[in-house]
Amino acid sequence: MSEVVSLQTHPERIAIESFDMEFERLYARSYKLIKTIPVDILYGTSYGKSDSESVGSFILRSAGVVEQTCGGITSNLWDDPFEWTLPETLSTSARVIEYLSEVEETRKHAFACFAGDADLLKKIATPFGEMRPLISLLLDTLVRALEFQGRALALLPVGSQGVLFDRHA
Repeated sequence: MSEVVSLQTHPERIAIESFDMEFERLYARSYKLIKTIPVDILYGTSYGKSDSESVGSFILRSAGVVEQTCGGITSNLWDDPFEWTLPETLSTSARVIEYLSEVEETRKHAFACFAGDADLLKKIATPFGEMRPLISLLLDTLVRALEFQGRALALLPVGSQGVLFDRHA
């Protein structure tokens, strides 16, 4: 009987913890990348085609995707972070790292709202007016954020990406 009560008071969080771990890895890689690369590469166009296709811009877009989703989950505000994540606003590595840390705190706040994996099946209204299960929204967010991060990494010189993708980052 106590086992049944225990399961009811502590719902499973296997999927939530898996998502949590993957989002933490995303953050850790972005953080490490920004700490590692020289500031002239951050928004340098020599590795990208334009200002909007630089290492820094892609990392900001990756974080912006997470910020928008987690802000939407916690407060139903689906603001596009584009305006406050412009290279002109976040012009130094320190400012980008500060922004990444703010996004990570927003994400942690959103994940703290999930009592158990069953919450991931609940539907939420998205900015486009559709109702989507949280699990689908989180998966889409993770994939989009990883895609932007991958674009940033693809702009780095050959051989420098390996240091960012160890098993523990």
